[in-house]
Amino acid sequence: MEGESSEYEIYEAIVILILAKVMNLRKGRLKTLLIERKKMMVSTSVNDIVKKAFDGEFIAGEEIKTLLHCEHHSIDAGFIMAAANTLSRQASGNRAEVHAQIGLNCSPCPRNCLFCAFAAKNKIFTENTELPLEDAILMAKNAEHEGANAIFVMATGDYPTSKYLDVTKEIRSHIKPEAVMIANVGDFNYETGKQLKDAGFAGIYHAVRMGEGKVTGIAPETRLKTAQAAHEAGLLIGTCLEPVGPEHDIDEIVEKIIIGRDIKPTYSGAARRIAIPGTELEKYGMLTEYQMAFLVAVTRLAMGRNLMANCTHEPNLLGANSGANLFWAEVGTNPRDTEKETSEGRGMDVYDCVKFFRESDYDLVEGASIFYSEANKI
Repeated sequence: MEGESSEYEIYEAIVILILAKVMNLRKGRLKTLLIERKKMMVSTSVNDIVKKAFDGEFIAGEEIKTLLHCEHHSIDAGFIMAAANTLSRQASGNRAEVHAQIGLNCSPCPRNCLFCAFAAKNKIFTENTELPLEDAILMAKNAEHEGANAIFVMATGDYPTSKYLDVTKEIRSHIKPEAVMIANVGDFNYETGKQLKDAGFAGIYHAVRMGEGKVTGIAPETRLKTAQAAHEAGLLIGTCLEPVGPEHDIDEIVEKIIIGRDIKPTYSGAARRIAIPGTELEKYGMLTEYQMAFLVAVTRLAMGRNLMANCTHEPNLLGANSGANLFWAEVGTNPRDTEKETSEGRGMDVYDCVKFFRESDYDLVEGASIFYSEANKI
């Protein structure tokens, strides 16, 4: 590949020199022509980093940083996004999944993650509200019927563990035995991890988030201990670079991508911070879907060649064509929404997510998730 590239560049330079002679171009014009031609080519550094990812190696922090420094609408960025799209399709056999998340409760959470609608400081929700058990069961059954490959059950960080286990055991008993259930809960120890495993959970969603310990009331070390406890309890982990906003610099993005890779997930990806009205972080605005698609692509390349899945949230067409093949449908409560029932706000349903993937020429996995599996993790 490198030899062919060098030969091509030599040939191209000879052609340009011949044209310059024939057209009697002045030296300044020839230099301009060469510069303009170079702008139309993928840079050697980006090409080498992408090739390393395709060769099955993990790209290093400085290499991730090089990719992130690319101008978003450059040929290099387009190449990165196309390469991530190809890598995801090759690793997954062109397959995509839709997972459905059910939010159990809505309350002022003392963890005070400033990007979250549930944070007590944000004063979005000032009273405790819980989803009736029969509604949660119906939502799980409906999601399964609509084709969701996994059922996530989410609760705020202070939701009682015993209550969570009781509720989710009931949900578990009403869906198919082979259904994949995932816990999205606050931090826990090994004993709680074992209880989750015994209750029928295949894994958890967990991340050391952007600004952890600064805009959240949780230390990064606490998040990492939970990941370790989950592994020891036999739970699989899905993660994500999130929630990303304009306020985050490249160094932190690189750091969090590598942390996500080091916890040996079944998938990673990237999700943007939503500017929730009235919150402290609203002033920073939000990244565009295009900017997020670029981050999705860089994260995909950083996760290595073989990981089948890569996510983004919220679901969108650009993400599906930049390396994301995992979306979430949402019902119940939602930490990015000001509506108590997110299906009436930001939440999309399974059919919405499926449509994005079909429009992107993905094949949808039927039945239980293959992404949350021992065979698919770093």
